[in-house]
Amino acid sequence: MAKYLIDAHLPYYFSLWSGKDYAHVLDLGEKWSDKEIWEYARANNLTIVTKDADFSDRALLAHPPPRVIHLKFGNMKMNEFYQTISKMWKDICQLSEEYRLIHVFRDRVECID
Repeated sequence: MAKYLIDAHLPYYFSLWSGKDYAHVLDLGEKWSDKEIWEYARANNLTIVTKDADFSDRALLAHPPPRVIHLKFGNMKMNEFYQTISKMWKDICQLSEEYRLIHVFRDRVECID
């Protein structure tokens, strides 16, 4: 069963996000609204992985929210993205077990409970 729901704005084919722990929004079928993604993640106890600030903002207001990992890198080439995220991904996953919102920057991670 999946633990993480990867938002449509993130790469579909990405080696760190392959396997049973990951589902991509594109796997769910038709294009989903942010609200539908949010409700699906909450109902299925999934952590949303996204670049979309709307999910991050919503996580601060909704109770209980699904957990959110907000990647705040801006645009970058796929190789640079992979190099950046692969260094931190294991730690990010562990932190997401404890915190409801994780902000991931190129050089640091911030956690909000």
